[in-house]
Amino acid sequence: MASEESWVGITDVAGHLSVAKDSIYRWVESKDFPAHRVGRLLRFRLSEVHEWVKSGGGSAPKNHATGRTTPVVGKE
Repeated sequence: MASEESWVGITDVAGHLSVAKDSIYRWVESKDFPAHRVGRLLRFRLSEVHEWVKSGGGSAPKNHATGRTTPVVGKE
């Protein structure tokens, strides 16, 4: 019998990706980050997180005003 992948919490995912928990919360809300709600809790499968990152989900977001992915310093 194949072992089933375990679920992890937001602290584990943030640590695994070396980002703040706030980043994970933002990605869940705005970037289709692979999260599953169990009541009020968010649970994750690291294999789904890896696929999301590999597919470009973690790329820098575009600035809605300029359409650029990085800010232009000194230009208004």
